[in-house]
Amino acid sequence: MTRSPHAAILVAHPGSELYGSDRVLLESVSGLLSDGWDVLVTVPADGPLIAELRRRGARVELCPAPVVRKSVLRPRGFVRFAATTLRGLRRGGALLRRERPAAVFVNTVTIPLWIGLARLARIPVVVHVHEGEGTASPIVKKVLSAPLLLAQTVIANSAFSVEVLRSAYPSLGRRTTVVYNAVPGPEHRRPARAVIDGDLRVTYIGRLSPRKGVDVAIDAIAELQRRGVPARLDLVGAVFPGYEWYERDLHRKVDEKRLQSRVSFVGFQPSVWDYLSAGDVVLVPSVADEPFGNTAVEGILSGRPVIASATSGLLEATDGYRTAVTVRPGDAASIADALQRTVEHWADASALLDRDVQAAEERHSPESYQRRIAELVRATVGATTAPAPKLSPRTPSRRTLSRLRLSPRGR
Repeated sequence: MTRSPHAAILVAHPGSELYGSDRVLLESVSGLLSDGWDVLVTVPADGPLIAELRRRGARVELCPAPVVRKSVLRPRGFVRFAATTLRGLRRGGALLRRERPAAVFVNTVTIPLWIGLARLARIPVVVHVHEGEGTASPIVKKVLSAPLLLAQTVIANSAFSVEVLRSAYPSLGRRTTVVYNAVPGPEHRRPARAVIDGDLRVTYIGRLSPRKGVDVAIDAIAELQRRGVPARLDLVGAVFPGYEWYERDLHRKVDEKRLQSRVSFVGFQPSVWDYLSAGDVVLVPSVADEPFGNTAVEGILSGRPVIASATSGLLEATDGYRTAVTVRPGDAASIADALQRTVEHWADASALLDRDVQAAEERHSPESYQRRIAELVRATVGATTAPAPKLSPRTPSRRTLSRLRLSPRGR
């Protein structure tokens, strides 16, 4: 499909790192570029994401934008938020006037300023929702979701996220499209060990955050040691700025439980596949709602059993895979039980890994995802020049939807 070089899509994103929503953004941008659009991505600060965006062919421009976080509730945080809003209004408005994009693609609900600026400029808006917290209060859900009422198109990464939107505004639930995340697999997959001889190697990938339950993972390793089951835990990830205290707490916990030789802090890594391949089991111990669960899918794609919390979008991310097990959120003993069973039934799990890898590759194909995103943006702009192949996101099973509705964390 060929477009005028002036037919641009402006993509707004709240950060420049390479975690879950950042990596999904890369696939969205690739889909728009493949569809013939000139893509300009705006982010508020420098970071590793920028080089990846440029490598794929997108333009990138730094532009301040206030990001809705809990820190806004504190006086100092609110002052920073207000100051960034003023700068964002001025520079964001100038950017839209200069570019006059065909549409603005806002890659999260945490930067509502871009939705407002685009609508004031009478530019169509597509919002990709990566968030979903069913346990938030009704008023918080309404406030966070309200800007989406201004968008022409809303995309969500899971049925759970749609349920959260529906609980705030029923109309959003009716007009939101589910597109499961694209999750590229490793270029070369290393087979799992035939036998667990020695330590069970457990891998955690993601933010070091209280919401992610990293402290619970450490407690589970301590419980395994108490039972005489040798295990090691690699923590691959870093804290969000402002949460350095949590990392200090994690180191303190490791010292108190004498797990210095059992727990490794690897830090942020641009590519996680070598770490997943070196491990035996992938652990996703979140204690708060997860809109989806990219790391669980990455674990499956790496050909490793996955143990994840039975909550929110993680139920969807692991649904249908024989080698994925869910456990009670925040329960170290439950995680230890699952890890111990994995060791005891390793041969059974190993025989099912290849089948699960194939299913995950089909379900989270980057190519299908890119086409679907491009199709939705094209339809929003109203610039369809030829019928696109009809692609439907995978529909969650009735069992998954039932679990989402019945789970206290999924309400």
